[in-house]
Amino acid sequence: MQKLLLAVDRFSTFVGQAFAWSVVGLTALISWEVFNRYVLNNPHAWVLDAQIMLYGTLFMCAGAYTLSKAGHVRGDVLYGFFRPRVQASIDLTLYIIFFLPGILALTWAGWAYFGDSLAIREQTFNADPLPVYPFKFIIPFAGAVLLLQGLAEIARCVICLRQGEWPSREQDVEEVDVEKLKDMVHVKDADIEALDDLVVKQGKHS
Repeated sequence: MQKLLLAVDRFSTFVGQAFAWSVVGLTALISWEVFNRYVLNNPHAWVLDAQIMLYGTLFMCAGAYTLSKAGHVRGDVLYGFFRPRVQASIDLTLYIIFFLPGILALTWAGWAYFGDSLAIREQTFNADPLPVYPFKFIIPFAGAVLLLQGLAEIARCVICLRQGEWPSREQDVEEVDVEKLKDMVHVKDADIEALDDLVVKQGKHS
């Protein structure tokens, strides 16, 4: 089971990291359009629609990635003090009551939404129209990936209820651990305090 859960984590991570390149495309597109608009005086009507589609794609496809890293916002002020089994009970209840119905509805409705758009070959309404249906396909796709990751999280809750501790998950980018960084560069608190005192003394003399 643990191998399967980590495989789901890796898949969500792959999707999130792949679509993260949308940031590069979005940045390049905006920079190019600003140059065209203000330097060449040659704006393009389709660029705004393309920006919205790229940003929407990035936002939707980051959901499963963030969930796989336990990065979504929660009330950690109270939640963090609970024992793992209590945390798992709360998470499992919320997943069943809120997450599953919402994501199932998003995926189901998104697929129908995409199908209607594809049937009419929907385009944007401007002088240079763009196809909309590829972007609308992202809705059910992102919903399905998020649903898969959510099922993995539900399985983690069940495992935690049985074992009393959370199973491991796939790791990626982490915040800087100051204490660990000190150990790596062999710096002690006394060294930092001495450096602070030196800076203060030099400030007084200058």
